[in-house]
Amino acid sequence: MIEQQTPWSIRDAHDLYALDVWGDGFFSINEQGHVCVKPIEGQDITIDVNDVVAEALDSGSSLPLIIRFQDIISSRVRRLNRKFRDAITEAGYEGQYRSIFPIKVNQLQEVVVEVMETGREYDIGIECGSKAELMAALPLIGADTLLLCNGVKDHVMLTMMLNAQQLGQQVIPIIEKYSEFEQLMILAGQRDAAARLGVRVKLNTRGAGRWYESGGARSKFGLTVPELLRLVKTLEKAGQAGSLELLHFHLGSQISDIQVLRSAVKEITQIYADLVLRGVNVRFLDVGGGLGVNYGGDYDNPDSSINYGLREYANVVVYAVQEICEERGVPVPTLLSESGRALTAHHSMLVIPVLGVHRPDSPPMNDETPPDSPTLISRIETAYQEACATEVTGILLECYHDAREIREEADQLMRLGYLTLDQLAHTDSLYWSICREVLRKLSDAQLTPPPTEQLELEEQLTDLYLCDFSVFHSIIDHWAIQQVFPVMPLHRLNEKPERRAQVVDLTCDSDGKIDQYVCGHANTSWLPLHKHNHGEAYHLGIFLVGAYQEILGDAHNLLGRVDEVHVYAREDESGNFWIEETLKGLSVKEMLSQVQYFPNDLDRRMTELVRKQINAGVIKAAEGSRILNNYTRRLEESTYCTTEVVR
Repeated sequence: MIEQQTPWSIRDAHDLYALDVWGDGFFSINEQGHVCVKPIEGQDITIDVNDVVAEALDSGSSLPLIIRFQDIISSRVRRLNRKFRDAITEAGYEGQYRSIFPIKVNQLQEVVVEVMETGREYDIGIECGSKAELMAALPLIGADTLLLCNGVKDHVMLTMMLNAQQLGQQVIPIIEKYSEFEQLMILAGQRDAAARLGVRVKLNTRGAGRWYESGGARSKFGLTVPELLRLVKTLEKAGQAGSLELLHFHLGSQISDIQVLRSAVKEITQIYADLVLRGVNVRFLDVGGGLGVNYGGDYDNPDSSINYGLREYANVVVYAVQEICEERGVPVPTLLSESGRALTAHHSMLVIPVLGVHRPDSPPMNDETPPDSPTLISRIETAYQEACATEVTGILLECYHDAREIREEADQLMRLGYLTLDQLAHTDSLYWSICREVLRKLSDAQLTPPPTEQLELEEQLTDLYLCDFSVFHSIIDHWAIQQVFPVMPLHRLNEKPERRAQVVDLTCDSDGKIDQYVCGHANTSWLPLHKHNHGEAYHLGIFLVGAYQEILGDAHNLLGRVDEVHVYAREDESGNFWIEETLKGLSVKEMLSQVQYFPNDLDRRMTELVRKQINAGVIKAAEGSRILNNYTRRLEESTYCTTEVVR
């Protein structure tokens, strides 16, 4: 009896691209097979991403395009604070929780303002880590807003922090090394004032995941316990023990294992309790960053996934602190966490168009055998016929092995001059035909585990989908630290994707590609995509790019910042959304200016070149004018490709 194959469904697409794993309830697929966004938690307002792309293009934006769903930021801020409030209520915790947004995660003003406005009802604060970030943050905070200052601090930054304290602002420098404390004491002494401060402590607990070195005794920043005691004794001697208001640790920007967090919270709380019993009334306990985002796959890839949810994270922090404070008989502190990735990653996505497809296998072979062919031609023809005639795994593998060996022989004969170009092309076509046939039948057999040859063939027969973007600018963490980002088509999801694909970018660099994908509940080296029909738009989305990517991105091949739109959900608007702001990416002229190719100089040199050719009679004046105008006009355009097709 022949088993009936179940028709492709939207649910299949949902599972294939693992939206349940990384979407966090914000992303889905509608009946038309389009990716949709539900940005406001608790409301059913749904936005078709393709409608946003269409309106953005109609309004003058171009691809690639960043879309920011600003309501997702608000939803994430509310969700985080509500989960901590729930945990505090359930535990009977007598203190408070205040979230802190580290602006290094995404310094774009619209993002920071959205976080702060939504977080006002939760007393949200800001964290900065550099002079520029401090100067950006100071005007944004209210009288009761906490501003925590991490990172290396020179006397200029410390002076600015003391100035802010003098103005009544809640600015707390976090001491990362002992020399900063000494500098701060000198500067505060010159004002005859006591400085408010916090301390980052180097715990014995190390982080888990890619950023594990951010914690532990070998971490870059923080005071050891002996240094902390030395600091406390210095403050006590000066009669300023009350200046130490905050204890802080940091395990990295993505904690993959909740047990590591539990251990660190218990360790820092023991230190807190000892200080309180000593008479140092620390007010705040800051558990740092690390609230993770599940970028996809299962926990076999801990660098891109987490083994906990937001509720468990909040419960671990609240209950661990309460348990130790009760045991030690000390009051509980106000809890702080510096959660940036978890607040911003989901709100931003990158839309990229497919420009073309390169298939590694040759076109179907010509049936005619080239004249005077050596015996290896007949051998590979026989292997092809056997591969077509059999379903037996062993024979299929043997055909593939034979074809691989014959192809190597053909390459050697070609180098020695014993094989013609026609004969080599015929051999190559047969080789790829055998590969396709063998892989098709092995895949249909659904062998568990699949033979090594099947995995090898999947790699070989993967199409290269050339897309209009730069890995190095838009998802630099994929290149730098092999961070996985979800990638999927934005439309045609009601069709089964039949092609194995690898997405490659515009750059002239072999690393300019995405070579890890979220597929099903695992990470793979290729992604199922639909056949690209020439002349038809085929758009892919790269998701969860709202944390770190844009600010870290570089200008490899002088591909610069892309266009972006800021979208808000509105039920009374067409498509349930409105584009609140459009930002143009860098033009060629602006990009060149950044590397000191100035437009006036370029224009002068180009004019001289054209005039020289006109005077030499190489081109006519009208043609020279056309060439020069074209050059000048292109300087104003995007650094990325145009999707216009020459007809």
